[in-house]
Amino acid sequence: MKVFQLAVIRPQDRETAGSEPTLVLCTASQLDSFSFFQRGGVEEFMRFFSTTISERTQVGQRQGVEKNEYVGYVYRSHQQLAVIAITDREYPDMVAMELVTKVTRDFEQRFSEAAISKATQTVEFAALGEYLAKYQDPQQANTILKVQKELDDTKAVLHKTMEGLLDRNEQLDMLVDKSNQLSTQSKMFYKTAKKTNACCIVM
Repeated sequence: MKVFQLAVIRPQDRETAGSEPTLVLCTASQLDSFSFFQRGGVEEFMRFFSTTISERTQVGQRQGVEKNEYVGYVYRSHQQLAVIAITDREYPDMVAMELVTKVTRDFEQRFSEAAISKATQTVEFAALGEYLAKYQDPQQANTILKVQKELDDTKAVLHKTMEGLLDRNEQLDMLVDKSNQLSTQSKMFYKTAKKTNACCIVM
């Protein structure tokens, strides 16, 4: 069981014309299970996966989005914020949702809603790396769950597939081709990995 990446994102409001573009505020990754040469492409694709599902999650919603052997757990708060944890399929739903909820709460205590809305670049949030390291062992989180009763509404985590999350006329290949988050090398990596199904998160 493993958490590969945590991301804190200010998603674009796709319903409002002229809204601020999606901004990745901070990320932390643990990709030591991948080869050195894979890590750059893997990290870029995980960020792309996170931004895509954050934009398609409603305010106040928690859900898990599955793609191949991986799950992106997302919570979109009422303060223009989405926190995403990308894990393997064996990672417990309850612990993953506990993680994204705690990160959301701590981040919003550190940064005001006004600061989040006005941000134009990444921010320093050292606690994200600490959370990533701590939650590699979900058993550590179980003791927290016994104390905290605030997550009753996460007992049944809604799971979707990546394909099911996209709008009717959207296709993942087209999103990849249009994305300015991905380098030409990463796009080639995606296409190769899709054919071989040998990469981490082939979307």
